[in-house]
Amino acid sequence: MHPKEEKTLVLIKPDGIQRSLVGEIVKRYERIGLKLVGLKLLVPTPDFVEKHYTLDAAWLQKTGEKTIASYEKRGLEPPSKDPLEISAKILENLKKYLSAGPVVAMVWQGAHAVEIIRKVTGGTEPLSSDVGTIRGDFVLDSYQMSDKDNRSVRNLIHASGSLEEAEREIAHWFKADELIRYNVVQEKILYDVNLDGILE
Repeated sequence: MHPKEEKTLVLIKPDGIQRSLVGEIVKRYERIGLKLVGLKLLVPTPDFVEKHYTLDAAWLQKTGEKTIASYEKRGLEPPSKDPLEISAKILENLKKYLSAGPVVAMVWQGAHAVEIIRKVTGGTEPLSSDVGTIRGDFVLDSYQMSDKDNRSVRNLIHASGSLEEAEREIAHWFKADELIRYNVVQEKILYDVNLDGILE
């Protein structure tokens, strides 16, 4: 597969829609040169959300371990030393969060789509996301606040973390015939090897 064919999944979560940020988020990805090839609006069920997060069998273990490490890095005592106990609670909160209202599911295509989307979106925690990223510019939530309120961190967007994850997630949210193959004019500049299509 040529890098320009790479695809990734992005979900604008219910808080992103409630804050009327759909257009701003789409604009950020479009202006960097990515192409939108799949789009739908839906209210996912809690079961559908659970399947999304557990497509990777190791997600529960990895998420629990990452959370424990995050607490310890901040000099705090984690709520449990058992990664599976922690991730079970995280998953319950995610199910409530993503099924609370409409979600915009999108598939973006372009060179290094997974990595580019993650860079533009910013880190998972809005508080520590860089200025200039979507989360850094539009969200003030933190792990500390979400832990205090016993809820998921509100960070507007889910973006696939790897090519393998993107493939699994896209197949979960979209049927193959819901992804559109088409050309946009800017691809001639982004991907034309010799730029020989500019002058007549």
